[in-house]
Amino acid sequence: MKRIVVFSGSGISAESGIQTFRASDGLWENYKIEEVATPEAWNANPAKVLEFYRLRHEQVLKANPNAAHYALAALEDAFEVSIITQNIDDLHERAGSTRVWHLHGEIMKVRSVKDSGYIKKINNDYINIGDFCPKGGQLRPHIVWFGELVPAMEQAMQITSKADIFIVIGTSLVVYPAASLVNFVPSGIPKYLIDPEIPNSSSMSGFHFIKENAVRGVQELVSQLLKDAEKK
Repeated sequence: MKRIVVFSGSGISAESGIQTFRASDGLWENYKIEEVATPEAWNANPAKVLEFYRLRHEQVLKANPNAAHYALAALEDAFEVSIITQNIDDLHERAGSTRVWHLHGEIMKVRSVKDSGYIKKINNDYINIGDFCPKGGQLRPHIVWFGELVPAMEQAMQITSKADIFIVIGTSLVVYPAASLVNFVPSGIPKYLIDPEIPNSSSMSGFHFIKENAVRGVQELVSQLLKDAEKK
């Protein structure tokens, strides 16, 4: 069974109503990154950080997977599919994808500042100041902030290096180290990029460009890949 590796960004979630990092109407417009998305921000004002991520958590709860998420899940009928995402929402999982790696963390989980191994899934209720792990550490968002290491990056590179087909969806490829994943794609394999705006980057050499939004572009590509798989 061929291995498909999907690298997804905010463009796929935007079509489910989740505001993107750079959108002019996004949640980030009302906040400075350094005040809500860095370790220093947490140390200076954890209540403000929690309030920002509470808003993001509420936004994800209201959102539903879109047709692009479901189409990617359907690929598992004919391929071994691994999804590496920059998104912190759980829409890939809710659509049915079973192998998902979150480079920048997960909004539906929290972790302890004292016990790095304590990670807890949350549902409707978000955390507050004074919510602790069993060892007494304050709970924080299970998010990779600017300036923090990306724990899943090494595994993502290994997965990417074994791809038979590589698909990039809805990412500007400007956030590092995540954007460097394209450098680990094996040479000679089919590579696709789905985005209304094609990035001007030398790292995109050899890609087939599908200049569409995520829903239309993913449905188009998945349909073709499944048809090709049936012929073999």
